[in-house]
Amino acid sequence: MCYDISFDTSNIRSLEDYFPDLHFDDQIVINYELTAHLQSHGFGNHPIIYINRDDLQPHCRLMEWSVIPHYTKDEDKFKIARLKMANARSERIIGDKTSYWYKIRNRRCLIPVTGAYEHRGVAGWKKKVPYHISVKGERIFFMPGLYAVVELPDKSTGEMIKRYTWTLVTREPICNIAMKNIHNSKEDGQFRMPLFMPLDRAKDWLTEGLSDPEIQERMNYELPEEAMEYFPVDTIRTTKPRADGKRKNDPFEWANLPALGEMNPD
Repeated sequence: MCYDISFDTSNIRSLEDYFPDLHFDDQIVINYELTAHLQSHGFGNHPIIYINRDDLQPHCRLMEWSVIPHYTKDEDKFKIARLKMANARSERIIGDKTSYWYKIRNRRCLIPVTGAYEHRGVAGWKKKVPYHISVKGERIFFMPGLYAVVELPDKSTGEMIKRYTWTLVTREPICNIAMKNIHNSKEDGQFRMPLFMPLDRAKDWLTEGLSDPEIQERMNYELPEEAMEYFPVDTIRTTKPRADGKRKNDPFEWANLPALGEMNPD
C-alpha cells in the first residue's frame, strides 16, 4: 500500500500548466518545509483535482487524506477505521459491489505529487529502506484516486461542515519487477503500487460518464518499470531532520544495501 507521498513544490499555480482551465475552490497555501513528505495517518490536507458536478470543469481544492464515508455520524468513533481508508484496492472498485469504493466509483480525482514512497524489506535488517518513486520526465505527475463528501459537526461550534476526503488507488504490479522488489514486505501490503499513470491517462481518469467496464479498463494500466525513476532515501517517518541536512526526498546511500531483488525477506 502507499501511505507516503511527496509534493515538493512551492507554486500551487504550476498545476495550471497541466490543466489550463483549472479552477481553484479556495486559497491554497503550500508549506514548502513540509511537502517533501506527507503521510496518510496524519489525515492532512492536500490539493486534489476533481470534476465539479455543477459546471463539469476541473477544480482544485484542499481535501483530507483518508476517506470518511458519507454516512459517518461520529468522526471520533470512525478514527481507527479511517486509517485503513487511505488506499483503495483497484480490484474492489468495480469487482466488489459491496465495497464503499464501488459506491463512490464515479467520484474520481487526481492527486498531484512529485513522488511517492514505498518501503523495502531486506533480510536481516530491522529497518525497512524507503524509496522515492516518480514518473520519468515528469516534474509533477497525477495519481488516480477517489473522493468523498460528508457533513459533520464542527467540534467547537456544532455547525455542520462539509468535509472533502480522498483515497489513493493501488494495484498489484504484474510486469513491473522493480515495484515488486521495492514493496516486498507482507505486513505492508506486499506487492502493491499506486496506480501510476502518464499525464494523458491521468486526465482521462476524470472523464465524466464512464461505464464500469471503462473504469476497469483504465485501472488495468500498469506503468512499466522503464518509465519510473526510483532511489533509496533516508528514514522518512520521523520528525528529526536528516543528519546530512538534506530534504527527505533527496537520495541517500545506505551502507551495504544489496541490489534490488537480492536478500528479500522470506
